[in-house]
Amino acid sequence: MATSLDPRTGLPVVAMVGGGQLARMTHQAAIALGQSLRVLSTGPDESAALVAADVVLGDHRDLDALLALAHGATVVTFDHEHVPLAHLHALQAAGSRVHPGPDALVHAQDKLVLRRALQEAGDPQPAWAEVATAADVTAFAAAHGWPVVLKTPRGGYDGRGVFVVDDAAAATELLERHGTLLAEQRVAMRRELSAQVARSPFGQVAVWPVVETVQRDGICTEVLAPAPGLAEERATAAQELAVRIADRLGVVGMLAVELFETADGVLVNELAMRPHNSGHWTIEGARTSQFEQHLRAVLDYPLGATAMTAPVAVMANVLGGRTAVEGWAGPGLDERVHHLMAHWPDVKLHWYGKGQRPGRKLGHVTALGSDLAEVRARAVAAARYLADGELDPAFAFLPAEH
Repeated sequence: MATSLDPRTGLPVVAMVGGGQLARMTHQAAIALGQSLRVLSTGPDESAALVAADVVLGDHRDLDALLALAHGATVVTFDHEHVPLAHLHALQAAGSRVHPGPDALVHAQDKLVLRRALQEAGDPQPAWAEVATAADVTAFAAAHGWPVVLKTPRGGYDGRGVFVVDDAAAATELLERHGTLLAEQRVAMRRELSAQVARSPFGQVAVWPVVETVQRDGICTEVLAPAPGLAEERATAAQELAVRIADRLGVVGMLAVELFETADGVLVNELAMRPHNSGHWTIEGARTSQFEQHLRAVLDYPLGATAMTAPVAVMANVLGGRTAVEGWAGPGLDERVHHLMAHWPDVKLHWYGKGQRPGRKLGHVTALGSDLAEVRARAVAAARYLADGELDPAFAFLPAEH
C-alpha cells in the first residue's frame, strides 16, 4: 500500500516525469480518482503544465529536478522514456518508488537491449544485428536482403531515427553520423498492430483488445479497435506475448507492444512503458482507460475492467496541417471546434493545448459505433477538418451550425 499521501486528501500523489499530452490525459484520470498528479515540465506552457496544479519546472536530465519532483510523492512514473537510468537508480537509492523501474525501462530506451532480451527469451522478432561498419551492413544484407532498416538504438520515436537504406553508401553516411546502429530485416508485413497490457507490482495484469495502428511517414494517424479481421487465435497469441514480456521484464504500469503482422504471425517491433498513442481510444472506448489503468497499476491498486463500450472504436490523430501554417486565413480553432461538434455530436475531441506546427500531434478524436467503415469515416473526417479546415462532402448534409 502507498505510504506517502497528500496530507490534504489522505490519498496518493503520483509524480510523472514529462509535461506532454500523455501527462495531461493522465492528470484528467487522476482527478476522478481523487489523486494529485504532480508533473515535471520543462516550461509552464507544456501541455500538462497548462492544466495541472502541481508542477515542478525542470529538465528530466537534471537529477536535482527529479529529486524535487519525487519529494513527498507516493510513486514516480513517466510520460516518456528518456530519463537517464543512473538518475532513476539514484531516485531509488534515495527511497523513491519508481514504476517502471530502470531495469525494465532500459528495454524501451535501448533497442539493442530489447533485441537481445527478446532473442534470449525466444520471442518472435525481425532478424537483426548490431552494426558499426558498412561491411557489417553489407553482410547483414547478404543474409537477409536489401533494403535494410537501420535504427538508432536510443532516442527515436514517431519515425525519427529509422532509416531504410538500399546500399552500403547510404549505410556509411548514417553510420558516420550516428555511430553504432541496429540493423533489421525489412519484413513483409500485412499491417502494424499494438497489444497493450497493464501490470501491477502485485503481478495482476489486464489487457485490451489488440488494435491496428495506421502509420503515415512514421507517425500514427489512426487506431482501429479491435484490429479488423484479426483471427481470435492470433489476437490471443499477441495478448499472451505482451503479458509474458511485461512479466519477464518486471514492468509496472502500462506496456504497449508494437507488432508487425506477417503471414506467419506477429513480430515484436518496439516497446513503450507508459500510456501510448495506440491506447487513446480507451478513454471513451473501454470501461477503464489506459490512463486510469496506469495510475491503478503504479499505485498497486486492483486493475479495472477493459471491456469495450462499443463494438468498434476509431481514434484519429489531429496532426498540424494547413491550419498550422503561418498566414492561415480560414476558420479559427474555436470555430472549427464549434463546427466539429455540430457535424459530429458523438465524436469526442481531445485537444492538447500545444503550439501549432505542421505534422505535430495537436489532439485526437474518437468515434464509436458498430460499423467500422462508418465509424472510421467519421473519425477521419473530423480529424482532417480540425487539421485542414475542409469539410468532407460526405457530411455536408448535416447542419453546419447550431
